[in-house]
Amino acid sequence: MSDFNQPLGGNELARFSGPNTFMRLPSATDLTGLDVAVLGVPMDIGTSWRSGTRFGPKQIRSESAMIRPYNMATGAAPFDSLQVADIGDLAINTFSLADSLRIIQDSYASILSHDLIPVAMGGDHSITLPILRAIAAKHGPVALIHVDAHADVNDEMFGERETHGTVFRRAYEDGCLIADKVYQVGIRGTGYAATDFAEARGWGFQQFPAHELWHRSLSPLGAEIRRDIGDRPVYVTYDIDSLDPSVAPGTGTPEIGGLMTPQALELIHELRGLNIVGCDLVEVSPPYDPSGNTGLTAANLLYELLCVLPGVAYQ
Repeated sequence: MSDFNQPLGGNELARFSGPNTFMRLPSATDLTGLDVAVLGVPMDIGTSWRSGTRFGPKQIRSESAMIRPYNMATGAAPFDSLQVADIGDLAINTFSLADSLRIIQDSYASILSHDLIPVAMGGDHSITLPILRAIAAKHGPVALIHVDAHADVNDEMFGERETHGTVFRRAYEDGCLIADKVYQVGIRGTGYAATDFAEARGWGFQQFPAHELWHRSLSPLGAEIRRDIGDRPVYVTYDIDSLDPSVAPGTGTPEIGGLMTPQALELIHELRGLNIVGCDLVEVSPPYDPSGNTGLTAANLLYELLCVLPGVAYQ
């Protein structure tokens, strides 16, 4: 009998029943002994266009019931060597963005007092700023792999300095990031001016626009990023709108011409061996996802991220 938590299998209890935890893993309130804590941040008050990401964690958990523990493509068996549990949702203040960001940062400070890797389900992308602040308080400045249609380096949005579109400017200003080890993959769409991304490149951010990645395998890019980061601590933040809306329509700010699902998998597979200290997947908006396909894709990408965390066993 394994000493590690295992997802509840479909032959033990039908997948349409059982606990609504990620992959039907055990839930936990005591973080002692965990290697990985999966949690939800059900918030959409930081978004500027479509709402609905407050329902993202519940939908991702629901769609994750289909995922089995062994990765056929890579041989990863994360639940054979890592103790993983779903620790539930953070109790954000749905009437206050500022207070919610404080709650997230304080909650992460408590979570990170344990020697574990937090894996978050959003929620809009504003959740990543307080997470990075807490991560940097523990690990120092980190490398960042940021997969997204948008660079999220605005200075203000409607006069607000902390929203889903300002995250990485604030994180840079706060010293949370190793600026020349920030990789923004999949950015695209229209802008307000040709200079929209130039300032962040001046900070050292490395940007890989989607149009330069069309019809290309992302395995070489992932391998290049892995070599460039080396053994530095790294945070991975995955906005589901990095994918083309033809495959992931359920998101708040869709942009055409995005990455395709196999490219997303190729990129993640190449991150094996990095010192990943945390990750998140954000911006799943179920009201715009009538088939559930966006939630299904998000759940699988989170599983793939679990499969490249430090300490994962391979068969």
